[in-house]
Amino acid sequence: MQARPTIERRLTLPNDIETIPQLNEFIDNIAEEAGLDMSFTMSLNLALEEAVVNVMTYAYPEGTAGTVDIDIKTNGEQLTCVLSDSGTPFDPTQTPDADTTLSAEERPIGGLGIFLVRQIMDDISYQYVDNKNVLTLTKTLNNEL
Repeated sequence: MQARPTIERRLTLPNDIETIPQLNEFIDNIAEEAGLDMSFTMSLNLALEEAVVNVMTYAYPEGTAGTVDIDIKTNGEQLTCVLSDSGTPFDPTQTPDADTTLSAEERPIGGLGIFLVRQIMDDISYQYVDNKNVLTLTKTLNNEL
């Protein structure tokens, strides 16, 4: 069996959801280089898009320009995504899971994105370091190439 390559890449986007296609292309390129399957790539795209859109939408006061850095590393066994921004401090790991037993009408707005990220990724951690929100998402890669 052939080993997956070690990959480290960074993408910096402005807090503008119009730039999300750049995120998708970034993830697709890394997934192809790492030999990840299409199903995993689609899940990863979904999780990162949710997390990045949340930063773009809520981290900075309306009308304020800001950025989000997306660092992706894979060592062949694990994929780590680190999102960092200098917006308003917010720890999404402290957000309670959305109650998916409620109907859409009964459910409060928000929380589904974080719930989705938790379902897709194996581990999520948050730190506030040097005036930056740092959200780390990890996923163990299967051994199938």
